[in-house]
Amino acid sequence: MRVAVIRFPGSNCDLDTVFVLRKVIGVKADLVWHKNFKGDYDAVILPGGFSYGDYLRAGIIAAHSPAMKYVKEMAREGLPVLGICNGFQILIEAGLLPGALIRNTTLKFICKWVFLKVKTTRTAFSNLMKREQVLKMPIAHNEGRYFIDEKGLRELMENDQIVFTYVDGEGNETPNANPNGSVANIAGVCNLEGNVVGLMPHPERASEAILSPYGSDDGKLLFLSMKNFLERWM
Repeated sequence: MRVAVIRFPGSNCDLDTVFVLRKVIGVKADLVWHKNFKGDYDAVILPGGFSYGDYLRAGIIAAHSPAMKYVKEMAREGLPVLGICNGFQILIEAGLLPGALIRNTTLKFICKWVFLKVKTTRTAFSNLMKREQVLKMPIAHNEGRYFIDEKGLRELMENDQIVFTYVDGEGNETPNANPNGSVANIAGVCNLEGNVVGLMPHPERASEAILSPYGSDDGKLLFLSMKNFLERWM
């Protein structure tokens, strides 16, 4: 089982993700420069950061990296593909996930811990969770407001493609629990097949309880779900 974490110019959560995979989850993980990635892995993660300095708009330049050709091939083959924060932006700009990620309604960078509700457990990164389970993870973004038109939102709901929503501590999807103005409080979505997932919160920053001010290691569940998916796949 081999997992690649792709480093783009401006990635800054790549080493955190590699550490969690190697030391917390116990899988072989390589940090791979985007120009060297050839897709010969069992799973791939696009980490957070500011690829290419968010020049033009977040994720758009990285979406045209040579690495994305192989990421798309892995996605078509049904292998796990995860985009975290900037990685989510890249997956959307590359056409691997629906919708758009635009400026927060506050027009400010937001860095805080939030509550999430699990909306589906059918994906490669949520299969060990429980539907309606409430998780706690941090966010850190300026362009994290998920947007999709009404038709697209209906399709997401009908196809069970909403993976996470922002909620309060009791699991209610309220306007006050929505930190960035995302449509329908959406924090993460998946493709139709469920093997490609993108989310704005940072699970790698909530994978060891001792490092969390709230004692949360809920993010670890995403990576354990990926491992479980691969064990069943392989």
